[in-house]
Amino acid sequence: MSSQFEIEIKSLLGEKENADNLRDKLLAKGATLKSQHKQLNHYFVINDLEKFKNGLEPHVSELQKDYFKKILTDGKDFSIRTRDADGKVILVIKASIDEGTSSNAVSRMEFEDEVGMTLDDLDKLLLENGLEYQAKWSREREEYKLNDEVNVTIDKNSGYGYLAEFETVVDSDETVEEEKKMLNDLMNEFGVVELMQDRLERMFDFYNKNWRDYYGTDKVFNIE
Repeated sequence: MSSQFEIEIKSLLGEKENADNLRDKLLAKGATLKSQHKQLNHYFVINDLEKFKNGLEPHVSELQKDYFKKILTDGKDFSIRTRDADGKVILVIKASIDEGTSSNAVSRMEFEDEVGMTLDDLDKLLLENGLEYQAKWSREREEYKLNDEVNVTIDKNSGYGYLAEFETVVDSDETVEEEKKMLNDLMNEFGVVELMQDRLERMFDFYNKNWRDYYGTDKVFNIE
């Protein structure tokens, strides 16, 4: 499988009214709703990369094994997650390719593979292979397709409130900067502002330290 590079820019919408306004603008521009679902996302800290690789590889689908090994060999600053999206359980690995972290960078390598087990069983497998919980997140997601190239999601996230993500995926890192500019121009058209990486990291750090107060709730905090 060829490498895939995810370019994703976030915008903090905050209030429901701002999310509703963005949704209306997307539909007016011809965007189509692809899915609506609830997600549980569990983030992990990895301590032993080789142990993780050896323990999880037997559970990765044959189609994804080569890319699983590639991202763990070529990537850096890994973000390991398990996700349950309305009963579909997947293993997610992200690795940064820009100055940000793998959890929140604008440009990342991304691996996803559906596994034939429950979220609890997948979590247990990761814990048995040396990983530790970092935080648990919950969200409601609407996913839209725009221009056959761009995905836009509107999320209601535990802790963060409403958040939008503008995303495209490319097969070569040579086009990353060009695609970033395209997404920023598109966001300007919709009147939404990029959530800057330093503020995003402060928010992410606060949530990770306090996730038990927010996971599965509608409670929201504000970090400047």
